[in-house]
Amino acid sequence: MKNFKFSLDSVLGYKQQVLDELQNEYAILTDRVRRQELKLAQTKEAYRSCNQEFRSAEAEGITIAEALRFENDLRFWEKEVEQNTQQLLAFQQEAEEKRAQMILARQDTTSLEKLREKKHTTYLKEVEKSEEIFIEELVAAQRVMSAGA
Repeated sequence: MKNFKFSLDSVLGYKQQVLDELQNEYAILTDRVRRQELKLAQTKEAYRSCNQEFRSAEAEGITIAEALRFENDLRFWEKEVEQNTQQLLAFQQEAEEKRAQMILARQDTTSLEKLREKKHTTYLKEVEKSEEIFIEELVAAQRVMSAGA
């Protein structure tokens, strides 16, 4: 009997390539999300530090010019926090969309793999059945040969 050949092997290979590519892209995007989370945390820390420095200086007494400088610094850090938060949300959205694509690709690949396995099991049963028939015919032929001798 001929070797097992799944007619959709090329499709399965393509689907696996697509899945691998999506997994790589998702890994890159999740790394970008982690880096943006770190950047946001650093920006928030810079804001807290600036605010604490302002409060300490204010308690000791500062000039109006110094107070305005601190206010400008605080507004700058607030804008940075907002921009980094928006960027993080955009990165998270992009990563979630890629994750959804990856899940669909995995489902496609899994269904083809299950179909391949089912076809392979059927093939193995047919091989076993054909071998049994061959053995039965061989035994019958040997009996005929023994009876004729």
